[in-house]
Amino acid sequence: MSGKLQAAFQLFDAANQQDPNTEIFQGKTYPKELLYALRMTEQLNTFAPNASEALQLTARCQHICRWEIPRDSFEMNREGYLRWRQELKKFHADKAESILEKVGYSEETITKVRFLLEKKQLKKNEDTQTLEDVICLVFLAYYFEPFANKHPEEKTIDILQKTWRKMSDKGHKAALQLPLSKNALELVTKAISN
Repeated sequence: MSGKLQAAFQLFDAANQQDPNTEIFQGKTYPKELLYALRMTEQLNTFAPNASEALQLTARCQHICRWEIPRDSFEMNREGYLRWRQELKKFHADKAESILEKVGYSEETITKVRFLLEKKQLKKNEDTQTLEDVICLVFLAYYFEPFANKHPEEKTIDILQKTWRKMSDKGHKAALQLPLSKNALELVTKAISN
């Protein structure tokens, strides 16, 4: 890991350490977005061990300071959700840019990270697709089951189908090898067979 990458990770993590929302994992309490960032890096290292530095940076800051723009600050409908997501992409890109400038990254790297955080050219750009696969794998591994427990099966299957459509074939193979519970695996199987 380059010195710059390490410095950027430390600053991203320090920002996410401020998250007032917490999650308990394996008996330890973490700021929610810090834990998410660590999971993203871990999943990227497994899924794409030779990822570019720009992609490694993007995975680590994907949700940087997300709590600062809560979902309920937009209308609680589909249009509000989409506007919230667009706002977040720009917000994350701006936050990441200011940290990367501080660390001394080139304009070229910063532009690449912005491009990836804004999810440009999904299915066309290899790094954007890898990032999306990693996001989906982290969701399936850690967040899907709690989501499924809170929502009716119909909605859960719809979300799974949308997630599956965003992934590559390599992502699909990795997803089917996750240590999912019997219930989660049944839902995934049902979603992808429709």
